Amino acid sequence: MVITLIGYRGTGKSTVAEQLAARLNWEMVDSDDEIELRAGKSIQEIFAQDGEPHFRDLERGVLTELLHRDKIVVSAGGGAILDDLTRQRMRQAGPVVWLQASVATIEQRIGSDPSSSSRRPALQGSDAQSEVATILAQREPLYSDAATMFVLTDDRDVTAIVDEIVSQLPAEESHDS
Repeated sequence: MVITLIGYRGTGKSTVAEQLAARLNWEMVDSDDEIELRAGKSIQEIFAQDGEPHFRDLERGVLTELLHRDKIVVSAGGGAILDDLTRQRMRQAGPVVWLQASVATIEQRIGSDPSSSSRRPALQGSDAQSEVATILAQREPLYSDAATMFVLTDDRDVTAIVDEIVSQLPAEESHDS
């Protein structure tokens, strides 16, 4: 079984995935880290040099491989849900947890994360909050389509978030650790 964490950038996917995998004694892979490792450059560089379609092809390939493993927690990139087949594969592999946060929380987290600006495509407009709100509104139906579990992360401790996820897993998986 694979547990895939989805959600917009800044909702806590990587942080939660690390602790969830540790709790379950499973492997954890951040798909964005894996893409950068294979490409030999940052996501920002991939977008700038090769374009978003190329990045999405790389993302689809990496996720296809990861979703065929067992006992792994995958932190998927924020736009991974844009691909219909990837969403389907996520659901077939196991629980898909949509980590949600308010636009204000997302903007604050992105702004305070130094790696976000150096590794990820920059928010384009002068009003980052409006840009986040617009992209989030476009993606919400896709996140909803992929998700089997919904978890709010605003003002919550990572341990509480992991506890909530574990409590909703099939009994044999949550007690496997």
